[in-house]
Amino acid sequence: MRAEFETAAKWTVGLLGLVLALLVASALVAPDSVAGEVLDRMLDAGYASAVLRVSVPITFAALGGIFAEKTGIINIGIEGFLILSALSSVIAVVSLTGAGVDPTAALWLAFFVGIAVSVVTAGVFAVFVIRYQANQVIAGLAIWLIALGLAPFVSLVVFETVNSPSVGTFGTWRIPILAELPGVGPVLFDASPMVYLMLLAVPLCWYVLRYTRLGRYIRACGDNPRALDTAGISVSRTRYIGVLLSGVLCGIGGAGFTLGQLGRFVGAGETSIGGRGFLGIVAYLFGNYNPIASFGGALLFASFDALQFRLQEIAFLNVPQRLLQALPFIVVILVLMLVGRTRIPAALGEHYDEKE
Repeated sequence: MRAEFETAAKWTVGLLGLVLALLVASALVAPDSVAGEVLDRMLDAGYASAVLRVSVPITFAALGGIFAEKTGIINIGIEGFLILSALSSVIAVVSLTGAGVDPTAALWLAFFVGIAVSVVTAGVFAVFVIRYQANQVIAGLAIWLIALGLAPFVSLVVFETVNSPSVGTFGTWRIPILAELPGVGPVLFDASPMVYLMLLAVPLCWYVLRYTRLGRYIRACGDNPRALDTAGISVSRTRYIGVLLSGVLCGIGGAGFTLGQLGRFVGAGETSIGGRGFLGIVAYLFGNYNPIASFGGALLFASFDALQFRLQEIAFLNVPQRLLQALPFIVVILVLMLVGRTRIPAALGEHYDEKE
């Protein structure tokens, strides 16, 4: 069975490589063709900047999931954390600006409000799964479903519609001189502060998990909690820390996406978060719980998400819009087919009673 899976995976990768090669070759031979138009829209600074912006919530969701699951706690409620932080940040902006607070200060205060709401939600989740040893999968699903129903209801009560009014965004921070560098300058040094925060958070999380005492405790908690307990370190406390850090990171992702890019909360359908929390889960599984590799997975999904908007702008590309919108999720399915060697923490999903 495993050999058949690996063979199928190799054929899939080979097929994708062949399609990409044909796309590039066709674009070079006929620049005015559909392939040439698609490639032209991908090879510009605007597209690269869009990929970084779109990857912000996916990356922070992935980082949050890593910290929770490295301690042994399955956290599939990430999507719910993102939804609640996104909504609360918008409500905070509207309330603060209505009270006369400076718009820029209101944005940053609302950003931290969104993080705080996500942390509180993570704390409630942690109490149920750690203290009361609730089923972690069911608890995570409950968080997501409650958020999915509660957020539009709260928005309806506050704004009289499930979709909030538009609010300001952080805009971009331009770094002089560096922004003038050809190629990378406009992409990396003329970006949203949330992009800078993401580029800082990824290596920082990798360093914390790999080289700090806290990181060693977190990894041991997920792989061998009994050994950690024997060493005199509280397993429960370590798991609380991991889940709360997950809340912090997901809060940054949800509030950062809303205030750094979208500028409003959409409560209709799957809300404005639109499954980005679940993309984050796939990203860290793809990256094998490594923050840097998971960031690569987030960029992969974000690149196709940004691409589908570019493809919709090509007038002569006769492809249904809904099919283009499904493009990132088609990629997710392919990635799930190919990810077969993810090493999950040995004690993931297992409750641990320190009194035993």
